[in-house]
Amino acid sequence: MTETLPHAMSSMGPVRAWKTLRAVNQKDGFDCMSCAWPDPPERKRAEFCENGAKAIGWEAEPLRIPAAFWAENTLASLAHRPEYWLGQQGRLVEPVYKAAGADRYVPIGWDEAFGIIAQELNALESPDQATFYTSGRTSNEAAFLYQLFVRAFGTNNLPDCSNMCHESTGVAMGETIGVGKSAITYKDFAASDLIIIMGQNPGTCHPRMLTALEEAKQAGAKIVAVNPLPEAGLINFRNPQRPRGLVGKGTDLADQFLQIRLAGDMALLQAVSKRVLDAESAAPGTVLDRAFIDTQCQGFVGFAAHLATLGESEVLAATGLSSDEIDELAESYLHAGKVIITWAMGLTQHKKAVSTIKEIINLLLLRGNIGKPGAGPSPIRGHSNVQGDRTMGIWEKMPPRFLAALRDEFGFDPPRNPGVDAVDSIRGMRDGRIKVLVALGGNLVHAISDTAVAEEAVRRTRLSVQISTKLNRSHVVVGEQALILPALGRTEIDRQGGVAQFVTVEDTVCAVHSSAGTLEPIAAGVMSEVAIVTRLAEAVLGGKVPVDWSGLRSDYDAIRDHIAHVVPGFDGFNDRIRQKDGFVLPHGPRDSRTFPTPSGKAMFTVNDLETIELPKGRLILQTIRSHDQFNTTMYSLNDRYRGIRKGRMVLFVNPQDLGELGHEDGSYVDVHSEADDGVDRVLRQLRVVAYPTARGCAAAYYPEANVLVPLDSTADESNTPASKSVIIRLEPAAAPEFEGAAGKEG
Repeated sequence: MTETLPHAMSSMGPVRAWKTLRAVNQKDGFDCMSCAWPDPPERKRAEFCENGAKAIGWEAEPLRIPAAFWAENTLASLAHRPEYWLGQQGRLVEPVYKAAGADRYVPIGWDEAFGIIAQELNALESPDQATFYTSGRTSNEAAFLYQLFVRAFGTNNLPDCSNMCHESTGVAMGETIGVGKSAITYKDFAASDLIIIMGQNPGTCHPRMLTALEEAKQAGAKIVAVNPLPEAGLINFRNPQRPRGLVGKGTDLADQFLQIRLAGDMALLQAVSKRVLDAESAAPGTVLDRAFIDTQCQGFVGFAAHLATLGESEVLAATGLSSDEIDELAESYLHAGKVIITWAMGLTQHKKAVSTIKEIINLLLLRGNIGKPGAGPSPIRGHSNVQGDRTMGIWEKMPPRFLAALRDEFGFDPPRNPGVDAVDSIRGMRDGRIKVLVALGGNLVHAISDTAVAEEAVRRTRLSVQISTKLNRSHVVVGEQALILPALGRTEIDRQGGVAQFVTVEDTVCAVHSSAGTLEPIAAGVMSEVAIVTRLAEAVLGGKVPVDWSGLRSDYDAIRDHIAHVVPGFDGFNDRIRQKDGFVLPHGPRDSRTFPTPSGKAMFTVNDLETIELPKGRLILQTIRSHDQFNTTMYSLNDRYRGIRKGRMVLFVNPQDLGELGHEDGSYVDVHSEADDGVDRVLRQLRVVAYPTARGCAAAYYPEANVLVPLDSTADESNTPASKSVIIRLEPAAAPEFEGAAGKEG
């Protein structure tokens, strides 16, 4: 609270801060936009974390961008401003337009803005020459209407932020258990015997998870953390909701910390599974859940035969761990009746990410750790409604049954050819195949890999459109023409026809609940995302499809009635969402051990182990977030948990590696990535920070380090940028002119 309350009051003022913070994550309030962590059954009076309060303050601050700002700032000047500065300028309150050949935005009316978009979209030779990006902040109602508009326009080009984070999860779990979502509920954490946390930093990315882990620990669960960095929250947690957390020593969460080498998780999982199989061989019938495997799984024999060939030396080289450390984890797994494995982008952003997550499923299946209380796979989504957006149809590869339901509900035949994802959208813009970019929220150009390529790609479009609350890098890297359309935030009251509306979101454990802002809109001319999408559809489509866009805009219940007819699990949507706690979507593997795979069974898979061969004098780089950051949004230039102040251009390197490479703590380096394409990608003048990373591994902040990640370096099957396994070399560099731009606390 010592960090949270002063920040909230300074950004919003005491009255505005009180009004928002008392409503966030409450049953009659709004859903925090900073992460997708589920709300507990019994809400606390202060049901928010430090970063959630900062996200709310960032959105709800009363500062507005005045009309004079656009006259005073050219695009050329704004392009040199850092992301942090752009976000500090205040809320967007009017549509602005950059004409072809111009170097600045000018205010424009809503009708004229929609007319420009309609003209450019309808002039395309094919609807597939446009791509329509979506951020996970978008509500279920807005997302459903957005995909409806895009498909009525004639394309499945619906990339979203999932393409860059948990796409690997969806592919792996979809193939193995038939559902790409978490197979546990909130209550399962407290019912678990063992929780294995992999590639994840809850203390920064979803801090409220630490409370659930503390409750699990108090109930007797053992917790194992697997990560290249010793993240502060997992080692010791001081719960601000409890007196002991404020004045005591806190709770030591992790019983075992495995400091794994980057990209070594797959080898670790295979090694633990092999030890489980060996234990079964030593005591047949006492270790594996044979009844579950024999009746509800497929592929076990091939999986077991494959692991029999796994070499221990290969595992140790890939993981950087000792056999004793792996033995300890295996013993914990063998003695636990109920196991949860939870992960985030530390696992999903590698070349073999899909195979790694399949190995999580393999390990869980061995002892029946799915479809029972306290057990199951638990991917943790980062953005508030990124999972709900996918449920609503924001995906370039929605299954035929969904498209058929759209056809039956709305009377038009949606396109059936798969669309492009985020990486392929950039490739399409780069190659001239995609000429219009429309983005419903987010910051695509800064979030995607290979920054220089991405920026040049967007600049090649005829029109780029950003629907946003505040400025970011994507507003200053634009097409020949560009528009910014200001949208209401999650914290604000959304009135349509004089009636306050509410929207809905789906959290990381498939729970759907309502969200209604409490603040008056920042300005009279700012529209809700639903209003913007429906007005856009009217302008572009005219009477092409028999959809009552105006009626849907004026009554969000009407949107939910359509969702109930189209999206599985949402029958009776309007009645169920008005229940006290909303409702939880059905999940066959979790609810009844039924698996909607082609075989109707859970699938063991065979995955060939590939390790990164690290040349001498090189390191493996991962991109990370700072503590005062949410996605590409920075709330300050500090990273309190890692001791960094007033800067982000730093490189974390193990002290022993620094010595061997001939660099010193506090020196400056240029970081070059080494890829197969031979392109020299470089991030210059990073301050070296000696830090206890895994040996051979380094870390730098996202999105600054995205410049080092090749666009074509992606995960097999999912096409997610491989931002956690970049081979780099360090070259000495001079200190920047502004000395002290980034420093480590003493």
